[in-house]
Amino acid sequence: MQEDSLPSVTVAVAQDGRVLWAQGFGHADLERRIPATPETMYSLASISKPITATALMRLVDAGRVDLDRPANAYLGDARIHSDVWSADGATVQRVLSHSAGLPLHYEFFYEGESHEPRSTDDGIARYAVLVAPPGEQYQYSNLGYGVLDRILELQHGRSYAEVLRTEVIEPLGMTQTRVGTGAGLGDAAAVRYGPDNTPVPYYDFDHRGGSAVYSSALDLVRFGNYHMGLRKDVRVPLLRDGTRLLMQQPVSAGATTDGYGLGWSIVADDNGHRRVAHTGGMPGVSTVLHMYPDDNVVVVVLTNRSNGWTGRIAAELAAAVLPDYRVRLRERQAAAEAERNTAARGNGNRGYAVSLPAALRGRWSGVVRTPDDTVTLTLDVRDHGDVHVRLGDALETVLNDAQAPEPDRLIGRFGGTLPDEHAERHPHSILVNLVLRDGRLVGQASAQTTGWPYWFALTSFVELERVAK
Repeated sequence: MQEDSLPSVTVAVAQDGRVLWAQGFGHADLERRIPATPETMYSLASISKPITATALMRLVDAGRVDLDRPANAYLGDARIHSDVWSADGATVQRVLSHSAGLPLHYEFFYEGESHEPRSTDDGIARYAVLVAPPGEQYQYSNLGYGVLDRILELQHGRSYAEVLRTEVIEPLGMTQTRVGTGAGLGDAAAVRYGPDNTPVPYYDFDHRGGSAVYSSALDLVRFGNYHMGLRKDVRVPLLRDGTRLLMQQPVSAGATTDGYGLGWSIVADDNGHRRVAHTGGMPGVSTVLHMYPDDNVVVVVLTNRSNGWTGRIAAELAAAVLPDYRVRLRERQAAAEAERNTAARGNGNRGYAVSLPAALRGRWSGVVRTPDDTVTLTLDVRDHGDVHVRLGDALETVLNDAQAPEPDRLIGRFGGTLPDEHAERHPHSILVNLVLRDGRLVGQASAQTTGWPYWFALTSFVELERVAK
């Protein structure tokens, strides 16, 4: 906390259903010197997702939602769409596991801005376009959980916040958990802070199901204990045991022992222990919820500013209660330190272009289809690894950090502006992520903001054909 001037860190550790340690450090509100405590509600960011998934799986248990049916079967006029692939393949299960082909997406609507927050329906109508065939690849998508919160609203006939309150929060006795922007929570909630420790204005989303829950460290322990089958005090049956365990199995595209389940991220070997978890990060938020089901251990770390420490803190907390975990963690840390020292002594290949696979080389031309317009895009992938880009009538530029993590995938970023009236509100760069399919480069172009405080990734579909080798 001292090294990075963090406003606060609150932690909790439980084993066998019993809290071993819960404590807050620093201030939930710096200006008013309100201390952080285990009862302080923090903005969770993406730890909202397993809570949303729990409410959705109650509908599955009740027979009102079928995991294998298209998500569109449960939506209204705003639907997942594509001109290339059938949206019927975007099933509820694939949306839950980030495998439906939906794009990278996030945006925060700050209190006091000149434009109104975008509704979930509007977000779906504008940006729920398939950028990959459903079921083919894992693509983390907040908008997918916007789809799920809309399904919850339509099935229950109530707001997402009300559904979560009645279906999950109250049955689990999570008395320090709310859904919203943080406004109205007063002293009970931690203020979100920017990089310079100034308060971040309240903000909303078009993907509340992925981001909008506030909760305390002790309430997240209660939630984690429930999902490990340790809660015997829950009088209202929430999920069948088989359903609860199904959520913890990796089902995302390409998953084996590791991957994304139905609201949870699964790692088979975290220093010798199976981990079921979720993290969260957005303006003024960095959070961790780790469960180790084979050991009945829950670890929670909540902070009220973006930072890179929460994962390390969570690992040290797990090491404090799992001795063999601690041994492996220390071995891994020593190996990482040795690798850093070796890298520091060597020159490496920094400053030199990396050659891209032959299958990607050549001149490609096609279009980006935004919600508001269609614009031409040309890529010239050259033999020595340089990639030149031209978007519409703009001047040609360079694709920065061009890389091919697989022989048929091209990723990079360039300076430009997508013709999307929502993206045009703030300066942004354009991240492209394209895959070679049947002789075409197909995928997504995401307008991403270049710095604090405006964070968004608003994505459009891209389709290019090779016009010269």
